[in-house]
Amino acid sequence: MRAPRVLATLIAALAIADIAFAFAGQPQNHDPASPATIKFSLNFPQSAPPDYSITIDGTGHAQYECTGPVVPDSDSETYHSDFTVSAQTREKVFELAKQAHYFSGNIDSGNRRLAFTGAKVLIYEDGQHDNRAQYDYSNLAPVRELTSLFQGMAATLEYGRRLAYYHHYQKLALDEELKRMEEEAKNNELNELQSVAPILQDIVNDNSVINVTRARAQELMQIGNGTSVVAGHNMR
Repeated sequence: MRAPRVLATLIAALAIADIAFAFAGQPQNHDPASPATIKFSLNFPQSAPPDYSITIDGTGHAQYECTGPVVPDSDSETYHSDFTVSAQTREKVFELAKQAHYFSGNIDSGNRRLAFTGAKVLIYEDGQHDNRAQYDYSNLAPVRELTSLFQGMAATLEYGRRLAYYHHYQKLALDEELKRMEEEAKNNELNELQSVAPILQDIVNDNSVINVTRARAQELMQIGNGTSVVAGHNMR
């Protein structure tokens, strides 16, 4: 009786080993405990910057990276900024990704008669998905809305980058830059103004900057906080 039991045990052990070996050769899923992430990137040599990306995870943590000169007469550089998006924006981004089926399949319109506006990529990753889709223009409304939202964020962060440069090297250029930024904010062309609050606060606190410029920076901070009384402004 002992020999059959030993043989059965040996067969079971070999079967388990075969299963383990088979799974060892299979690709593994992402850690289900890690937050989902959405990444948007744009490569367009005719724009400034010509190359950038924004990544947002499920907690609201975001990263902006770009390569290019901060102002036309400066050297090209790689720039990185960490920030936190608002809860409203975080929820909207992930809801739009869901409506776009997490970018599975082809999202490009395929219409080559349209003017080229840059090579865009949307990536969605979580424990069940790892999708990447490239496009120029999409017929999908959620993708177009996401594109506009990310581009508005990038525009805000580029303002912050330029303001930091001018504050350090050319303070007299700050007022004109802030004037343009304020106008775009009023026209709902910028998103997540709170992401550049640190540089705006630095300008407000700098007594060597003229008062009208400091007032513009203060107004933009209030818009970012949702406390501005500027007529018609509606943060997206």
